[in-house]
Amino acid sequence: MTIRAKLYAAMLMTVLGPVVTIGVAFAAFSSLSDRFDEVSARSERQALALEIKYAVTDVNGWQTAYGYDNGRSRAQFERSAQNVRQLLATAQRKLTEPRERASLARLRGSFDAFMALDVEAYRALRAGQTQRVRQLFLGPEIRNFQAMATAAGQLAAEEARRTAQVQQSFDQRLTDAKKTLVVVGLGAGVLIILLLLTASDIARLALEQQASRES
Repeated sequence: MTIRAKLYAAMLMTVLGPVVTIGVAFAAFSSLSDRFDEVSARSERQALALEIKYAVTDVNGWQTAYGYDNGRSRAQFERSAQNVRQLLATAQRKLTEPRERASLARLRGSFDAFMALDVEAYRALRAGQTQRVRQLFLGPEIRNFQAMATAAGQLAAEEARRTAQVQQSFDQRLTDAKKTLVVVGLGAGVLIILLLLTASDIARLALEQQASRES
C-alpha cells in the first residue's frame, strides 16, 4: 500500500472512530434517559397510591375519634375527608390505566358511601343519640371503611408491581448500556493501536523512499 493510501486510511479511521463512539454512547444514554423518566413517573404514581391508602385510614380514625369525644374531633375529620377528596381528584387525572381506573372507581364508590353514612351519624350525634352513632360506626361504616381500605390496598399493590417492572427494565437497560460502552471502548482501543501501526508504517515507508532517492 502506498503512503498516500495509508494516509487516507489513517484519516478515515481518525474521523470514523470518534463518530461511531459518540453515536453509540448517545444512543445508549438516550435510551437510559427515557427509562429513567418512566421510573420517576411510576414512582410518583406509587407515592400517590400510598398517600391515598394512608389518608383512607386517617379519615376513618378521625371519624371514630369524633364519635367518641362528642364531636370535638369533627374539624380534624373534615380536614382529613377533604384531603381524601383532593387525593382522589389528583389520582383521577394521573392514574388513567384500566386497572388503576377500576381500583379508583371502587375506592370512590366506597368513600362516597362512607361520607353519606357519616352525614347520618353526625346528625344523630348532634341529636344526642350516641348509641345510634356507635351502631353506625361499628356496623355499616366499618364495612365502608374496609371496602375503601381494600380498594386503596389494591391500587397501591398495582402501582408497586408496575414500578418494580419499570425499575427492572431500567436496570436491564443500564446493564446493556454498560456492556455496549465496554465494547465500544475496546473498539476504540483497537482503533488506536491500528492508527499507531499505520503511523509507524507511513514513517517507515517515508524513510525508505527518502533513502532510495538519496542512493
